[in-house]
Amino acid sequence: ENLKETLGEILAKRKKTQVRIAETEKYPHVTFFFSGGREKEFPNERRLMVASPKVATYDLQPEMSANEITTTIIKDIKKNQPNFICLNYANTDMVGHTGVFEAAKKAATTVDKCVKKLMKVALDNDYAAIIIADHGNSDLMINEDGTPHTAHTKNLVPCFFVMKNIDENIHLQDGKLADIAPTILSILGMRKPKVMTGKNLITRKK
Repeated sequence: ENLKETLGEILAKRKKTQVRIAETEKYPHVTFFFSGGREKEFPNERRLMVASPKVATYDLQPEMSANEITTTIIKDIKKNQPNFICLNYANTDMVGHTGVFEAAKKAATTVDKCVKKLMKVALDNDYAAIIIADHGNSDLMINEDGTPHTAHTKNLVPCFFVMKNIDENIHLQDGKLADIAPTILSILGMRKPKVMTGKNLITRKK
């Protein structure tokens, strides 16, 4: 059963433009899964896929296609100014699965540099950004017995808000993944639908 009134659907109903972008490995995650099991694009939705490198395992190329994704979305921001962007960097997950510690470090460094570059352009173009992961992986690379750890972790993930002129009365709450969509709608000045059980993570101090 497909989910109804997902973030993408709400944005489409309000005639907002949206872009989904990832490399091949994570393309279904920002399209089909992010849309609640919907294969087709919503109105005013564009999908950008960057090819993943053709290597046997991603520890051989831990940069994957992060740089190309960054270049592509920066061009799109400057040209089209979409109202919403859903972007996935696959590196720390896919390289984390290899269990190769040094490669995972390089993957994280690559994403750090790409995010820094992207955030500068985002702020210059008056965007607000939320940086988050849906699970851990590269945060734990070695098991207690010294063997490589290659699976996802259940560790809490950080959530960063990047925006201009943050009011000193703004307070950011801890939360869960279900809170991200309501928070995005709030940033865009839109109310969440009743089916969204999450909360807005941005509150004002009393």
